Amino acid sequence: MSAEPGTVRPGGRTARVRAAVLRAAGDVLAEQGFAGLDLADVARRAEVGKTTVYRRWGSVTGLVADLLADMAEQSLPREETGSVLGDLRANAALVRRTLADARQGALFRAVIAAATCDERTAQALRRFYEVRVAEWAPCVEQGVARGELPAGTDAAAVVRAVSAPLYYQLLTTGVVPDAPAAERAARAAHAAAVAGVYVGQRVGT
Repeated sequence: MSAEPGTVRPGGRTARVRAAVLRAAGDVLAEQGFAGLDLADVARRAEVGKTTVYRRWGSVTGLVADLLADMAEQSLPREETGSVLGDLRANAALVRRTLADARQGALFRAVIAAATCDERTAQALRRFYEVRVAEWAPCVEQGVARGELPAGTDAAAVVRAVSAPLYYQLLTTGVVPDAPAAERAARAAHAAAVAGVYVGQRVGT
């Protein structure tokens, strides 16, 4: 059975083509939003043949799914500072820098908006955040092991609690979170975790 378009991880020349196409797709999303994304235009920007793009990705949503997968793979690894609060502050600072970046911030707004009306994009966005949350969850787990947080603390829930207010501010006010906002988000998530708010919590419960 053939792989779903946009899911193969090639090497060599094909990898260079993929990188060029994904870079072009990200540029279009940042400049024009999801509605402006067109496979033929992406192919022109990437300087590759249209048939290559259509054959490999198949659709705009297939291209966005692969772009999000690549972004998850390329994102910076977690930073471990030796304390839960320090780690959560590092996570909040990384999220803030991403949202403040002219290209990345616009790209995320476009993808989030598209995910509200396109299920494949929504699934790809969920996978992106699953990867990023999984990357940072060990910081919380290590904090539990050190006795900084209660046993049974849901690490993923704590990590999500750090970034949630930053995304909310951007999406509801259009104002990019600043450093103090990132600091507040980290401290609030940490205080709640210390208080046991996230003990035994699971998404959907």
